[in-house]
Amino acid sequence: MKSSNLIIFHQKNYLSLILLLASISFILAGCSSLSTNSETIQITLVVDQTQQIINTTKGITVSELLGESQVTLSTLDRVDPPLYTQLTNSGTITITRVREEYKIEENVIQFEHQTVRNESLPEGQTRLIQAGVNGTQQITYRIVYEDNVQVSKTVFKTTTISESLPEIVMVGVQTPFTAIEIPGTVAYLTAGNAWIMEGNTGNRRPIITTGDLDGRVFDLSTDGKWLLFTRKVTAIEEGDNQINELFVVDVTKEEPQPIDLKVANIIHHAAWVPGLPQTITYSTVEPRSTAPGWQANNDLVLFAFSDTGMIVRKETIIDTNSGGIYGWWGTSFSWSSDGERLAYARPDSIGYVDFETKSLVPLLEMVPLQTQGDWAWVPGICWAPEDDLLYFILHGSSTSSTSPETSQAFHLSSILDSKIQVSLVEQTGMFAYPVASPQDTNGRYQVAYLQAIFSDQSESSRYRLYIMDQDGSNRTLVFPDEGSTGLQPQQVVWGMSSPSSPRMIGLIYQGNLWLITPGKNTANQITGDGSIVKIDWE
Repeated sequence: MKSSNLIIFHQKNYLSLILLLASISFILAGCSSLSTNSETIQITLVVDQTQQIINTTKGITVSELLGESQVTLSTLDRVDPPLYTQLTNSGTITITRVREEYKIEENVIQFEHQTVRNESLPEGQTRLIQAGVNGTQQITYRIVYEDNVQVSKTVFKTTTISESLPEIVMVGVQTPFTAIEIPGTVAYLTAGNAWIMEGNTGNRRPIITTGDLDGRVFDLSTDGKWLLFTRKVTAIEEGDNQINELFVVDVTKEEPQPIDLKVANIIHHAAWVPGLPQTITYSTVEPRSTAPGWQANNDLVLFAFSDTGMIVRKETIIDTNSGGIYGWWGTSFSWSSDGERLAYARPDSIGYVDFETKSLVPLLEMVPLQTQGDWAWVPGICWAPEDDLLYFILHGSSTSSTSPETSQAFHLSSILDSKIQVSLVEQTGMFAYPVASPQDTNGRYQVAYLQAIFSDQSESSRYRLYIMDQDGSNRTLVFPDEGSTGLQPQQVVWGMSSPSSPRMIGLIYQGNLWLITPGKNTANQITGDGSIVKIDWE
């Protein structure tokens, strides 16, 4: 009985096992059928404004599919999805055909209209100085098309074929100022143009009327024949990197023509060498995009030229160097009246140039002013007529609690070759700019200097003009009077003396040229256009 039941039990288990295996086989067969059907996917290819249905194998990349479909791509064509994408599902591939074209157009550069105020013409009278000429400019555009539809047009390159010339009209603004006698020649820079006066202040004429003098350099030669000046660079060609350019002009000619000396980037120094005909020295900078706009080379070059501007001599006296503390700002130089000696000033010292060793010899080192800005302070210096004494502004210690670097104590001092330093005037302000007069028949001279109205804020203060004897005695206020608006910082100029005209001082006040006669306590306004920025007198 037990044996029979056991057999029936095994038979039932055997049948269940067979049914189970059959079910598994059926399921696996179904899965196999599904897997076989999913190996093929359907892709819609959109290219060249057409659609194409492609049945392909699952897992193929976009790049492989386009290769099989013999679709050629250019370097600019855009594919979505990207070429490296593996296709695991049905979907769409879109190819956007991209091409570019370059188109050149010529445009006219309209000339500008400039007006020059002329005090030698009656008020309201006009005179055409230069006719305006249009320039031409070639512009290359890059045009991008997507599927033959323009999507962008940008400027690729701009080339100036010819520069425009401004129309310059001189307008008379003659003022009723009384003409006064002046010995020598006075040159002045107004509205970017150079003018001179000779004999008397009513006898004036324009020398340069281009309107582009930047005032960095404006210096008459000692014989009054040549004017050295800098012009702004207004048209910068591709690859150029210039701030300004150095020129000379013979002011004695009826129609003066500027001569380009082919020297660029002058900020702090370019001046005539006394005693040497048509010879200058200059120092250069390298333009920078960051403030203040340059990196000083602190170099010094001697340069002589012919009447036509040809280089006669060019010699490097001081090589490019760091320039000491705050040397990125630059070094200034000043020639003695005999042309034998050259003094220098930079933020941390003053001294002489040694021409034999081609080096700087410090006379006095000082704590440089920390301006807390993108500029540096350089002491004003000038020679005494004997050419053995220097007047200068010393950045000195202060009794206040401020650090020496930020001290607002500035004193007018003098120093001899033997390094004997004498303090002459306390608290003049940082922009006192001493200037010694020529000697009189008795060998005496005076020193003009500016005195800050607010000496503890001399960076922003206005100033008053004082004169003193050569030893610092007899200090006298000259101009303007107490209570009047002060002067902007500047270096005034001493004029020549003559039997009929006592020595005068030329200065700029409220944008106009004034001549001051200290001995007579007279002040004469000479111009009225309000745009003068530089003067010189020889």
